[in-house]
Amino acid sequence: MPDIEPVNPVQAAQAVEFFDSLRLPDVGGTPLLKDASGPWFREIVAMLHGSLDPMTNKRLIRELFLLVPKKNSKTTYGAALMLVSVLLNTRPNAEFLIVAPTKQIADLSFKQASGMVLLNRELKKRFSLQNHLKCLTYLPTGATLTIKAFDTNVVTGVKPAGVLVDEEHVIAKSSAADSVMIQLRGGMISQEEGFLAIITTQSDEPPRGIFKADLKQARAIRDGASFYKDENDEEIPVANDVLPVLYEFPEDIQKPAKVLGDPAPWENPTIWPMVLPNLGRPITVERLKADFDKAKSKGVEELAKWASQHLNIEIGIALRDDRWAGADFWQSQARQDLTLDAIIERSEVIVAGIDGGGLDDLLSLSILGREAGSDVWMHWQKSWVTRKGIDRRKREASLMDDFVKDGDLVIVDEVGPDIIDLAETVADVDRSGKLYGVGLDPQGVADIVAALDERGIHRDERVHGVSQGWKLTGAIKTAERKLAGRTLIHCGQPIMAWAVGNARVEAKGNAVVIEKQAAGWSKIDPLMSLFDTVVLMSLNPAVQGKSWWEN
Repeated sequence: MPDIEPVNPVQAAQAVEFFDSLRLPDVGGTPLLKDASGPWFREIVAMLHGSLDPMTNKRLIRELFLLVPKKNSKTTYGAALMLVSVLLNTRPNAEFLIVAPTKQIADLSFKQASGMVLLNRELKKRFSLQNHLKCLTYLPTGATLTIKAFDTNVVTGVKPAGVLVDEEHVIAKSSAADSVMIQLRGGMISQEEGFLAIITTQSDEPPRGIFKADLKQARAIRDGASFYKDENDEEIPVANDVLPVLYEFPEDIQKPAKVLGDPAPWENPTIWPMVLPNLGRPITVERLKADFDKAKSKGVEELAKWASQHLNIEIGIALRDDRWAGADFWQSQARQDLTLDAIIERSEVIVAGIDGGGLDDLLSLSILGREAGSDVWMHWQKSWVTRKGIDRRKREASLMDDFVKDGDLVIVDEVGPDIIDLAETVADVDRSGKLYGVGLDPQGVADIVAALDERGIHRDERVHGVSQGWKLTGAIKTAERKLAGRTLIHCGQPIMAWAVGNARVEAKGNAVVIEKQAAGWSKIDPLMSLFDTVVLMSLNPAVQGKSWWEN
């Protein structure tokens, strides 16, 4: 919490007084929050409500972004915060809203809020409860607090004076999340005292959509930056009315272990209290340690999910028990300053790999360069997908939008422009004079081969069919060894981390197979295009001649 004084200390003190007078309805003895809650949340209550300028009635803190691990009473405290807001509100018939990610959490939130009212003799007289609507009405002002499960109609007909969004990371997985959050923010424009409070844990998969954007901004504000960089490396000014409260470890502690098999820095229980503000109420390090040991015994996938939820460790790549072995080294081999132009400049020879498919698949291109004077391989990729493919996979729409913003995915309205764009990209690389060849699955690629041929990359000379299935075992193993040996680096593109995390390995005899079908709807096309390049680069192609420009 920033060390600043509220602009309205009287209302800040009154908010804390109201908060302290509420009781926990689901704890033995129903203790007062004054005795049961940690001081950390009391500070948040004071700061948010104390930001209402008494001279102008404008709220200086319009948004709260709170990132806190599970088991820190965030749903209960959130319900209490919104009750306090209703009690302090002076606008007649003001609407307050809690948006929960699921019906189950919405039910819990209403149970906590209504329970707090019923346990207070004075509030019981002043509130009317409508259980079937999950609505509490404060009779003196007519203000309402409604709890809703998230859906596309959650903001219909509502101009809220205050909104609390619970578990934004879950809501962000919905294709409608971005538009709903825009509507929520837009609905408060006319309410000068309005606010939006986001209380969430870290995501149990790589952050996406609106949660990813809000988290980036919150971190930038916390770090004292005036802007944050979006996926295209453009500077986005931060808002001046957001209060970020982030219970997370420094980035170096969140990183995986440098040596496979060693514990990651965050696995040390002695540092866990840093991100557990409600420690001792009733969560303890000892209980968490036992829970941690259980998760670790179940494998890396379960451990990663546990760490994201209980310690706010950000997952950079989804890891499964049947994951591709190269996934363990993928993140550490990212080079954020590596670009396609840099690969072309630094390489003595370059190969391309293409993985295509039906309308529901990504069309993926990989470029792999061998650095001059070394054995380091450098990788970059770009993918295309049809609008129809996105429509068929709506649950992944927010993720696809992120990849588009990254510049790593292009959405086309129909088949054709994607192939032309791909062929032009390969032709651009070819103009360097360093392109050895293009590897691709020989099935169903006639249009791609024709487009390459039109640009001087001929089938019989430099376009090579790459057998798929078990015949890719050599390439899969080679990529693993190059990653483990720190001699395969890449541009750190999120779409590749997603594809690597989606890959599931199947053993067939002595062979290792990564098949699209095994990964279900979670596509691996970008990774398969990488394997196509590895097949060609493993042939140890000779250094190519002068560039087209030099000739």
